[in-house]
Amino acid sequence: MSKRILLIGNNFAPEPTGIGKYSGEMVEWLVDKGYECSVITTYPYYPFWAVQEPYRKNRFWYKKESEKLKSGGSIEIFRCPMYVPAEPSGGKRIISEATFFTSAFVQLFRLLFRKKYDVVVTVVPSFQIGFLGRLYKSLRKAKFVYHIQDLQIEAARDLQMIRSGRLIDFLLKVEKYFFDGADVISSISEGMVSKIKEKAGREIFLLPNWSDTTFFYPVKEKKNLKESFGFSETDKILLYSGAIGEKQGLEAILQVAGDFQQDENTKFVICGSGPYKKKLQDLAEKRNLDNVIFFPLQPTEKFNDFLNIADVHLVIQKASASDLVMPSKLTTILAVGGVALITANRGSGLQKVVEKYKMGYVVKAEDLAALKEGIVRALNSPEGSLMRKNARYYAQKYLSIDNVMTSFENHVLREEKTIQETYETQRLNL
Repeated sequence: MSKRILLIGNNFAPEPTGIGKYSGEMVEWLVDKGYECSVITTYPYYPFWAVQEPYRKNRFWYKKESEKLKSGGSIEIFRCPMYVPAEPSGGKRIISEATFFTSAFVQLFRLLFRKKYDVVVTVVPSFQIGFLGRLYKSLRKAKFVYHIQDLQIEAARDLQMIRSGRLIDFLLKVEKYFFDGADVISSISEGMVSKIKEKAGREIFLLPNWSDTTFFYPVKEKKNLKESFGFSETDKILLYSGAIGEKQGLEAILQVAGDFQQDENTKFVICGSGPYKKKLQDLAEKRNLDNVIFFPLQPTEKFNDFLNIADVHLVIQKASASDLVMPSKLTTILAVGGVALITANRGSGLQKVVEKYKMGYVVKAEDLAALKEGIVRALNSPEGSLMRKNARYYAQKYLSIDNVMTSFENHVLREEKTIQETYETQRLNL
């Protein structure tokens, strides 16, 4: 008999980017392997910060879905109402997450009287839904996996979204309560694993975000690729593609772009959606930056080609976030064999892995001079060809969904190895 798995998280498919994308692909992979999977989530809203069609009319109440997969299996999805602020400030996010926690609690209570789930996985953020995982474990004796996509409390503190030291200390104590109750704690990067290990006082399972290396791949013939998106073949494209929020520090792109205006062939492209996009557009217009072009999220069928037009991919983060958040966009950049220019702290896990495998450039975060120097180097260095090959190789070897999820299945669901043994193996790889 196959194991029954319940995933709880406020982001899920069909969200096109971020945590929802990975949670959706995780559950789909598990169903294809014969597991029975259910999901407690809300209606898709990210990265637009608005509930998307065709869900808008139902967004104030509960809805049960059964998503049929090509493999013949299905996912049982319980969508719960949640307040989604159009402009998500720190306070509004707290209210938003509180509404999902409340509605998800009601849905979980309903499921207590159904056939037992063997494993319950809670996906952070939001961190407080760990309470739901611990509650279900205590009542139904299920295995509790606490999966951390973002160190939410530290990010809120460092970005000054929460300014009260007492509140931060209280939240960290609550988080420790979830750590103590979890059978497995997992996270997505070596740097985050180290930080969580210090807080939790135990080993952490490394479950990196993957990339679909079949769907995302290097395009060999690029002669007309740039022209298909409105650029000339001689244009040098510096591309940022991903969520557009305050924590990325994307205003740095605009500040540096001003120094390249005399080079008419150098184009800075910002693609995506998010609450900060309109502010960036207004700032670019105010500064008359005609070398900065904004694109909407690209359709799935065009996305691989779009990523391949980039000469350099920009992965911009603030210094305070460079070891707290593993940018999911980087996995896709590696899959297409892209040259990444990343802002990160020296000594961070991100900097170490990128430089170890020679698959990109790392410059000091929030340092405009370093960013400009890195752009010039990335556009002109003969190392680019080698880096593209290294990036693609790394994605195929370490970031394919089959490799990552098979490790999760063997060492978390089947427990063929201990977490300690798995952790040591992963450290050797990274």
